[in-house]
Amino acid sequence: MDRCSWVSDDPLYQEYHDHEWGKPVYDDQKLYEMFLLETFQAGLSWITILHKREAFKEAFDDFDVFRIAHYDEKKVNELMNNAGIIRNSRKIKAAIKNAQIFIEIQKEFGSFSNYLWSYTNHKIIYLEDEKLATTSPLSDKISKDLKKRGMSFVGSITIYSYLEAIGIYNHHQRNCFLHP
Repeated sequence: MDRCSWVSDDPLYQEYHDHEWGKPVYDDQKLYEMFLLETFQAGLSWITILHKREAFKEAFDDFDVFRIAHYDEKKVNELMNNAGIIRNSRKIKAAIKNAQIFIEIQKEFGSFSNYLWSYTNHKIIYLEDEKLATTSPLSDKISKDLKKRGMSFVGSITIYSYLEAIGIYNHHQRNCFLHP
């Protein structure tokens, strides 16, 4: 079975590609999970995050945005001592602030899903370019807005990867069995 060229022979990577990556996500809980993971991925490989995903889930209270928004210094210290996750104090503190802003966006737009998908009139964008891009005008625009709202670790590269992961961008390569 042919997959996108970036997929290694790691079964976890193949499972992620085949059943998750590029599939449209509208559920705020899942959108937040992927958002948090993408912000921790900044500067690292995605497979590193996939291998730590369960540890992140446990450490970050099943990706409960409301609980994370209220983490205190004691919880930050607990996370910094958790060898199962990425122990970067700036990313951990950003996760807390980003969770608070995520909730504000939910209140403003009715859901984070409405916020994100409104950028494309709730339509999937099918990318035909075989080159593996890292940014786009859309990721630039969303990144700029999230930064303006006070979020961190939401550069255009991170947001582009996020848009692919949650299916706003469908970028399966032509030879991939999942190409539309």
